[in-house]
Amino acid sequence: MRPEQLDLNLLKVFEALYREGNVSAAATVLHLTPSAVSHALKRLRGQLGEPLFERHGNGMRPTPSCQRMAPQLLAQLSQLRQLLRQWGHFDPAQARLTFQLGVPDALEPLVLPTLARLLDQHAPGCSLISRRVERGQLSRELAQGLVDLAVDVRQPAEPELCLQPLLSDALVVLSRSDRTSLSREAYQEAAHVVVSRRARGAVLEEAALAAIGVARRTPLRCQGYASAARIVAQSQHLLTLPRHLAEPLLTPSLALHPCPLPLSPIPIGLYWHRSRQEDPALAWLRETLLSALPQQLNAAP
Repeated sequence: MRPEQLDLNLLKVFEALYREGNVSAAATVLHLTPSAVSHALKRLRGQLGEPLFERHGNGMRPTPSCQRMAPQLLAQLSQLRQLLRQWGHFDPAQARLTFQLGVPDALEPLVLPTLARLLDQHAPGCSLISRRVERGQLSRELAQGLVDLAVDVRQPAEPELCLQPLLSDALVVLSRSDRTSLSREAYQEAAHVVVSRRARGAVLEEAALAAIGVARRTPLRCQGYASAARIVAQSQHLLTLPRHLAEPLLTPSLALHPCPLPLSPIPIGLYWHRSRQEDPALAWLRETLLSALPQQLNAAP
């Protein structure tokens, strides 16, 4: 038998006959005539190459092979019905999904702790994978479902992408702890360490500096804020970064300063593909994250 040729309506007849043990009773349950049930059973026997039931008095008794296979089949039919009943509905408490989040390494500390807590509280059966997505590939990876949502610095979105502002974070400066204050002149004269996974190109705070016409001397470029902070603790270099990334890095060897330049906060957005706008699971995740993350960060000490 080729399973793809099986008429699934015949399985409803099989289920009713197996449970009721009688053609007439199965017909009543299915709102069919007994002859229609008998005809359907004959077709199913032909497709499966198996008699399935034997007459026993006024009823029908499953054959040994039918008795062996029926519980598995009925369990699968029950799961299919449950799936169809939930179509278009997402219950986070019952869900068993893996969400894929595209996020730059530098922004993981801003997003992942809150998102992990939300999933643990509201969707304990779900899991999360965080992965880096190149900005030039963001639209393609969202369109192909390689990532479900993406968090990144806000920039003009391509037409097929949806963008929702997520939060803004003020820029601050880390220095060695023996620097007790930081003027604009000292900031512009100092050597700076910058952070990017790319070997060249603009870094996170570059657009805010360019907007006020400030250029810096940046002799050091590294891939992560943790290593950049260690460099700062052992040198006269400065590190400019969002406040919520700076605070977890503070040690007795480091000092945190307000930025002495009038830099605009870093705007961070949530991206998703328009084709998945109505996906109930992603709609829940988006709404939960958009609601909870700014509140969580604003409440942080």
